[in-house]
Amino acid sequence: MSTATETQVRRPLTRTEPVVVQRNWSRPGRWAAFGALLVFAILWLLPLLWAIDTALKPEAETTKVPVTWWTSNPSLSSFRQVLDAGDIIQWYINSFITSTMVTVLTVLTASMAAYAFSQLRFRFRTPLFLLLMAGVLVPPQLLVVPLFSQLQTWHMINTYWGVALPQVAVPIALFVLKQFFDGIPHELEEAARVDGASRWYLYWRVWMPLARPAVAAVSIFSFVWSWNNFLWPLTVITSTKMFTVPLGLGSVSSDYGVHYAEIMASAVLGGLPLLIVFLFFQRQIVNGVAGTEIKG
Repeated sequence: MSTATETQVRRPLTRTEPVVVQRNWSRPGRWAAFGALLVFAILWLLPLLWAIDTALKPEAETTKVPVTWWTSNPSLSSFRQVLDAGDIIQWYINSFITSTMVTVLTVLTASMAAYAFSQLRFRFRTPLFLLLMAGVLVPPQLLVVPLFSQLQTWHMINTYWGVALPQVAVPIALFVLKQFFDGIPHELEEAARVDGASRWYLYWRVWMPLARPAVAAVSIFSFVWSWNNFLWPLTVITSTKMFTVPLGLGSVSSDYGVHYAEIMASAVLGGLPLLIVFLFFQRQIVNGVAGTEIKG
């Protein structure tokens, strides 16, 4: 009798469950999508392959007409010249330190602000958020002079803090994290508040673990942006020992003149760490950007 009753009770619940519609692509449609993605992948890889091929060529062959794709005499001489011309190990260390500082500070400040704008209710919340988002429209070049003057007053020129701090304020990071926090059910916070959890506990022990995909995406984008930044380190760094990788390789390339093999070797060495980061964390990038809600 109890089994029949349970069956009668469960049937309405089963009927009210959302129906997931799966789109079955036809074979021509799948092949067309695969072909389009393959074309875009090849177009994306062509500049990278061209840079590696040019870096492996002898210098005389880089200007040879007609242009050849694959050299018959590959050589690592251009890489050796780049490594011997500057202290690239120290540049890698400087870039790693400053990029890590920027990443940690960006995630902390953006996540705390996103939690406040998403879960707290206070006056002028929406206008203040829109004002912060308007920072996307401000070109970074306009802020170079006032930021340099301010850091000079604080005696932070040619320091790691001087390189890192002006890169922390990233409106896009705030937007991505807020969108993710908006998709988290408010019932979780209400249940934790009933148990006596503080705001800091909710932020650090409840919301941040749930927002790991978004935090991972923001961390990777912040690290890549800081690593590639050339203008601000060029402005604030005054000694070669503090050079970052883009700045150091740029100075080495300028000493060569127009030597295409060495220039391409510098580009490959500068972008290799970022390629490794992307290959290891590409799943986190996609999940963080696309995931704006919790899926059961």
